[in-house]
Amino acid sequence: MLKPSYQKSLYGYQYLIPAGIIYAVFFLFPTLFSFFFSLTRWTLFDWEFIGLDNYIMFFEESSLSIGFSNTLIYATLTAGLKVVVGFLLASWLTGDIRFVGTLRSIVFFPTILSTIAIGITFTKLMHPSKGLINIFITSLGLNGPNWLGNPTLALYSVVLVDLWKGVGMAALIYMAGIKAIPSDYYEALAIDGGSKKDALVHITLPLSRSAMNSVIILALIGGLRTFDLVWAMTKGGPGFSTDLIASIIYKQYQGGFYGLATAGNVILFLMVMLIAMPIFKLLTRKEVHL
Repeated sequence: MLKPSYQKSLYGYQYLIPAGIIYAVFFLFPTLFSFFFSLTRWTLFDWEFIGLDNYIMFFEESSLSIGFSNTLIYATLTAGLKVVVGFLLASWLTGDIRFVGTLRSIVFFPTILSTIAIGITFTKLMHPSKGLINIFITSLGLNGPNWLGNPTLALYSVVLVDLWKGVGMAALIYMAGIKAIPSDYYEALAIDGGSKKDALVHITLPLSRSAMNSVIILALIGGLRTFDLVWAMTKGGPGFSTDLIASIIYKQYQGGFYGLATAGNVILFLMVMLIAMPIFKLLTRKEVHL
């Protein structure tokens, strides 16, 4: 028979059981199975344990070095741009401007659209001769580039589309952080004769650090894991110029190398953890609390 005090302490944990079951079924068990099947050669109906062979084969992939560098470049650029542009948009959209509700909706709208639909749409818009973007550039008397057909330019073109789609979420997080800053700080600065630039640099920026940290971590993890937008726009081409780790893994699944692709997923998971966790600890250590 349990003591009443012990029963009382266990009472709250009973409400965690449904969430724990969902977490175990949809995250914990699949993760453990992935680690196991990455050590096998498997199909839907059979498997054979082969140890670390899949990992050795994955690191011998000819396009892997390009995929790693492209992934790091893509994640760094998309995260950096969302941090900067998102903050500037949020600062503007929390100010005293007309039609602020409409403008906020316009900025956030791309976030709710299908990534595949956005990829297909911008593939058409960025067509070198028939796309509206180059038609507009030509009307100005300039020559539009081959956005997605130029190996040097293709990855950066996808980065810009990713920024257009994701900056609204970054701005929304920033706006929540800026709105939480007490107005007393701004009133005190105004009394001291501070300008709007002073308010932005000395109050808004340091006191929205928590929101900035969230944007950095979410954008960085999203960039490292990106697959759908790149695949919809370029399928890793031209050549391997826009191949990311996730697209390399998908191509292995397409080829029927399921164990090899599973090992790639495990490597990508570990890579994201090894990059994101130290950055998260570093950022949270420097947060400014109100």
